[in-house]
Amino acid sequence: MAKLHPMLEPFGSAPGETWDRMHAAHLLNRATFGGNDADVAEAYALGAVGAIDKLLDFPDAPVEEISQTAGPDLSGITDYPKTAADRRQLFQGKTEEEKKVLQQQIQQANNEAVREVAGWWMRRMATGPYPLQEKLAFFWHGHFTTSARDERSAWLMWGQNETLRTYAAGNFAKFAKAMAHDPAMLDYLNNQQNKKAHPNENFARELMELFTLGIGNYTENDVKEGARAFTGWAHNGEEYVFRKFDHDDGDKTFLGRRGKFDGTDVVDIILQQPVCGAYIASRLWCNFVNEDPDPAICQSLGQQLRDNNYELRPVIRILLSSRAFHSDQNLGGLIKSPVQLIVGLARQMGLDDMRFGKLRDSLKQMGQEPLMPPNVKGWPGGRQWINTSTLFVRQNTALQMIAERGAKIRRNDGANRPDEAVDAWLARLIQRPVAADRRDILVKALGNRVTDDSLRGMIGLIVSMPEFQLC
Repeated sequence: MAKLHPMLEPFGSAPGETWDRMHAAHLLNRATFGGNDADVAEAYALGAVGAIDKLLDFPDAPVEEISQTAGPDLSGITDYPKTAADRRQLFQGKTEEEKKVLQQQIQQANNEAVREVAGWWMRRMATGPYPLQEKLAFFWHGHFTTSARDERSAWLMWGQNETLRTYAAGNFAKFAKAMAHDPAMLDYLNNQQNKKAHPNENFARELMELFTLGIGNYTENDVKEGARAFTGWAHNGEEYVFRKFDHDDGDKTFLGRRGKFDGTDVVDIILQQPVCGAYIASRLWCNFVNEDPDPAICQSLGQQLRDNNYELRPVIRILLSSRAFHSDQNLGGLIKSPVQLIVGLARQMGLDDMRFGKLRDSLKQMGQEPLMPPNVKGWPGGRQWINTSTLFVRQNTALQMIAERGAKIRRNDGANRPDEAVDAWLARLIQRPVAADRRDILVKALGNRVTDDSLRGMIGLIVSMPEFQLC
């Protein structure tokens, strides 16, 4: 096993590194969608190792107990066929005009089904028992990108969502192969049209450029030869199929190797490239640590991934427990994505009955709607989340969610004096120290006596602070 970069050594291994409630909150904000007072207190009591162990203790396959149902309930959506067989049956015996009308009805029903799947996932993020699994699934959704704008089956989008959850911290080699078989992915990147006579390069290109290696680590010839290897990889409804007569079984030269490769061989050859581990490590780094990955650290973390045969869980454990992850410069250094903002506030405020339908328009205006990445690169993120328009929506959305909380706010804060109330809500919503002058403004906003109205106004000021936009 290769030696770790010093910044990947466990937090607490150097003088002055102390696990406290602030670091516990930081772990929950980055590794999950945030936690309330009880969550932070539990993580602090468990210690860094115990808290990370608890977060990583989730099943590698979706189980019914994770949510109240095995999946989103689409049964109430009129005219929505769940399977390809259902769809074919609907069209049997119809005239061309009837088929055209039916197609429009199905599309409208599918749009409703997509919204239901997205809402189901948002509720899992906010209230599910395995928040790190959901955070990772959402990360991988932006990595192995597929958009419901182009995939016409909400049912296939849900199936892919379960694949993301299944391999969230599993084996990346198996993950990449599963995504290469995924019907929604095969649709999205046009591999259904990838045939021996007319190879389609979309999936092979994005597999290397975005999913495994990064730009500059392959050639255009590798794209062409990789596309040949994936010819005949398609799906029939919900099932992957290999169409032998569409497959090019001739010799191919790919990343310096020659043979009668198919798609599985191509993935295996990609994973043998040293740059692959470092690339995946850099993507994890940008999601969990900061937007400026250190090449030396990512190289070290990537080697750990390769040494662990591409098992993700050990590498995620190293990252979340590292000195780099918990360093002062990375505390409160990432801009919250719109989903992080909404789900995090729901968790902090105890909004167990979050209604996604009311928040969907806000998410669209803020630029991040689950199942709807803008393109194959996923969401750009970072500073692009914030502009004059989106900042206004971010603040208004938070205020609307607080208004929903209503009278529950007062009796749950456990503080009577203005300064106590301010400290209690800063600890809940920002979870890091703020400048004394900013705290004083909040105390003055409460006046001499804490009332329901003054408390809601003060909380509104907190969610309007720049610090609240960061995690």
